[in-house]
Amino acid sequence: MRPIDIASRSGVALRRAFQAQQLRRVVASSTRQYSQVSSLPPTYEKLHTKYSEVRRVLGAQRLTLAEKILYSHLDNVEESLLTNTNNGRDVRGKANLKLNPDRVNMQDASAQMALLQFMSCNLPQTAIPASIHCDHLIVGSRGADDDLAAGIQTNHEVFDFLESAAKKYGLDFWAPGAGIIHQTVLENYALPGLMMLGTDSHSPNAGGLSTITIGVGGADAVEALVGAPWELKAPKILGVRLTGKLNEWVSPKDLILHLAGLLTVRGGTGYIVEYSGPGVETLSATGMATICNMGAEIGATTSIFPYTEASARYLKATRREQAAKNAAALESFPGAGASEDAYFKFKADEGAQYDELIEIDLSKLEPHINGPFTPDLSTPLSQFKTTVQEQKWPEKLSAGLIGSCTNSSYEDMTRVESIVRAAEQAGLKPKADFYVTPGSEQIRATLERDGTLDTFTKAGGILLSNACGPCIGQWKRQDGVEKGTLNAILTSYNRNFRGRNDGNPETMNFLASPEIVTAMAYAGSTTFNPVTDTLTTPDGKQFKFPAPNGLEGPQTPYEIGKEVFKVASQPPNPNVQVAISPSSERLALLEPFDPFPESDLSGLRVLVKITGKCTTDTISAAGPWLKYKGHLPNISANTLNTAVNAETNEVNAAYDLDGSKHTIPDLAKKWKEINRPWLVVAEHNYGEGSAREHAALQPRYLGARIIVCKSFARIHETNLKKQGVVPLTFVNEKDYDLISAGDEVATVGLYDMLKNGGVGDVKLIVTKTDSGDKVEIPVKHQVSKDQAGFILAGSALNLLSKSAARA
Repeated sequence: MRPIDIASRSGVALRRAFQAQQLRRVVASSTRQYSQVSSLPPTYEKLHTKYSEVRRVLGAQRLTLAEKILYSHLDNVEESLLTNTNNGRDVRGKANLKLNPDRVNMQDASAQMALLQFMSCNLPQTAIPASIHCDHLIVGSRGADDDLAAGIQTNHEVFDFLESAAKKYGLDFWAPGAGIIHQTVLENYALPGLMMLGTDSHSPNAGGLSTITIGVGGADAVEALVGAPWELKAPKILGVRLTGKLNEWVSPKDLILHLAGLLTVRGGTGYIVEYSGPGVETLSATGMATICNMGAEIGATTSIFPYTEASARYLKATRREQAAKNAAALESFPGAGASEDAYFKFKADEGAQYDELIEIDLSKLEPHINGPFTPDLSTPLSQFKTTVQEQKWPEKLSAGLIGSCTNSSYEDMTRVESIVRAAEQAGLKPKADFYVTPGSEQIRATLERDGTLDTFTKAGGILLSNACGPCIGQWKRQDGVEKGTLNAILTSYNRNFRGRNDGNPETMNFLASPEIVTAMAYAGSTTFNPVTDTLTTPDGKQFKFPAPNGLEGPQTPYEIGKEVFKVASQPPNPNVQVAISPSSERLALLEPFDPFPESDLSGLRVLVKITGKCTTDTISAAGPWLKYKGHLPNISANTLNTAVNAETNEVNAAYDLDGSKHTIPDLAKKWKEINRPWLVVAEHNYGEGSAREHAALQPRYLGARIIVCKSFARIHETNLKKQGVVPLTFVNEKDYDLISAGDEVATVGLYDMLKNGGVGDVKLIVTKTDSGDKVEIPVKHQVSKDQAGFILAGSALNLLSKSAARA
């Protein structure tokens, strides 16, 4: 069995919402009269008060942990839980929850647009705490110091903008090199029972500390930042019950890789994944965070674990012992009534029901490798060699990359260290390039202090900056692999879409645990199995890797690290000028989108009909395009530029009505200039992947009014509505075949549905370009009352800005 060593190594309403948030801040921090509770800290006073209200409304109904935390953040408990829910008995999948998150966390690429939108509301400060993390814009290439210096020089304009905005509005600012948002949030902000929003799809990483954290687009973040309730369709709950204990070569990463294979990239859509069972107690806090991080790969709204002894140990190791004491105080504090339900426990109620339940025996798991090109193509390690050979995937491994926000914990790295030391003693060096990305300055400094990084660099490992780097396409390869060259890499990252890491569509990224990645880097082969196979040492002997063995956490608390990377926290300063140059190619103030016409849409043309995966990477690529995240006109030039045309099988090809060929963004721009509105037709899970709201902003900017597909990914569907684009799905999936590029489309019932607050049926009348025949296609929507208001106003920002101006 695998040991885990416990290291002992809207108008007035908008203004009122904003003022109410400020009042709660003052009351909580001074008189502490927010509630009658006096023995809990303010955050937990508020949580417990709301929880008691939830219990009053729902009575003896059994609740999952996710429901306890989520519902205890409702703005109006009765309104959300009792409206159209069969008197509270059918909340999941039915209720529109209006929530008050505790804080918002933003990474630098998405923070640019979020802050530009917030600035349009003309408020002096944010209504809730928020942070900015500069992690996406550093290119991994030669090594940490050189890469960081180059990144700061290249992106100083954006960093200056973000830092000045943080000073003006009173936000926490984490400078370039301080760490990746999710690791930094886990170390500093995640607390049991909190609810946070993060402008990145992997924000649920904090679920490893029993925090409800949901990935959102910038417009969603702005709603929370101005103090308006944030809306979410009540998720269903998918339970995963864990038994047993992981074996020696098996890590928490293998659990989520296995689960992704079971559920696919769409299996978690509309669900919160909640883990339970005795197996939970065998996992470290950072291991649970890894699992929650990759819940994004199955489309889950978020993922969460119960609060365990390992959670408390992690809080103490990250110098937050008081937070552990506070969590214990909350669990033992009695509310109204004598029943067990009066206590807030960080676990599901006995008898709580899940909409679906999966049981996994950890002791029967083996290492898994997922890919290429999709995170749900899961293969057990014991079968991987055969699969590689059958599929004719490359057998040579060109690079192994470990770390990132998903897998750079102390436990991960010390387990890797144990096998690297064994290989070093045998005289072996990695045959493939070997890269190491620490998730934060705190983890980097601690690994440096304890000698782990020295072990890696002596083995030939290249230490990259505390930043996202190759994981999100910021990788300048030094191995001579040119674009278009078929090659294989193994990474401990979380996502592996085609072309994502290095811009090369022929790079096959296989996802695995850091231990498996490292061992296979030594072999330089994708067919090597470190559990069973051996390597030949320089003196001709056969070497077999020992099972990895690491520590859950460091012997002494984590190091803080270099002074320059500490958080800059400050009160809001209205005298600070936000740094935006009028001539900037990187940043541009936003112009409001036009409101929805006072009629149904007509004269729309199908810009392109897409086949296959259409991820947010497809719609708005990252990599070199990240530099334009704050400049909507410039970044729109990449819109859908890796989409596959369903009718010609060409990549990034679209045809005008006269038959002339264009790139997709060029044709969209041409149609925008002649005021020809358009739509896109696509297949399943449109917008899968990141929380990238640019994938909604760019089509809207170029003239898109609706997107019609077989199904949407959750975050992207919401982002479209926030930007005034109507997401519609086919009632009958086969109707996808009835519509073609260039066809003219009109809507019937759409305007009435929007005016009726999301109530009503919609259909499309398609006039075929080739014959003039008309085809009627019924479509579905999931537009709420508030979202209908956003669409009618032209965007959520339009509505928020007008409300703020009237207040």
